[in-house]
Amino acid sequence: MARLVAERSDIVPVLGELFRAHGYQGTSLSLISERTGLGKGSLYHFFPGGKEEMAQAVLAEIDGWFEQQIFAPLRQGAAQGDRDASIAGMFDAVDAYFRSGRRACLVGAFALGQVRERFAVVIDGYFQRWQTALAAALMRAGRSGREAEALAEEILAGIQGGIVLAHARDDAEVFRRTLARLRARCDVAHVPGPSGGR
Repeated sequence: MARLVAERSDIVPVLGELFRAHGYQGTSLSLISERTGLGKGSLYHFFPGGKEEMAQAVLAEIDGWFEQQIFAPLRQGAAQGDRDASIAGMFDAVDAYFRSGRRACLVGAFALGQVRERFAVVIDGYFQRWQTALAAALMRAGRSGREAEALAEEILAGIQGGIVLAHARDDAEVFRRTLARLRARCDVAHVPGPSGGR
């Protein structure tokens, strides 16, 4: 059933879910038109660069959410000397955002797909900023620089792998167990974190 949209910002979440469900290549303009209720002319009015501009807008929205809910709190916690609340909050936010493993990581999917080169700067920047912010928080929590970098990389790899395996097995508990193990590796308690976003 088509959704009615009035502004560009109304379209971006719909596009994100379409790209998650069908991939970049499989998300046709006719499918986008059907889901948004907009004709191709209206779509090009909002996105003159076509599907590539649509994907860029979706990636920018995801990046903005992660910057606000995960990267900045990790960095700010490091600056404020907060021992582990920002790390625990990251796990809570990740669980909420990925809907306990029921939602695919679009940035990760783009990284694995044929469109990786097209969006390489955005993809690399997203993961690099996450790893850097997490490593800083881990160092603040007492890990050495080298240990913090390695653990931050392990955590990101675990999160991404947990999402893939949860989808492959159609079992969200895989993701929940993965997050619990990663959280234990950081030795942080569960605290209420930010709510899920787009």
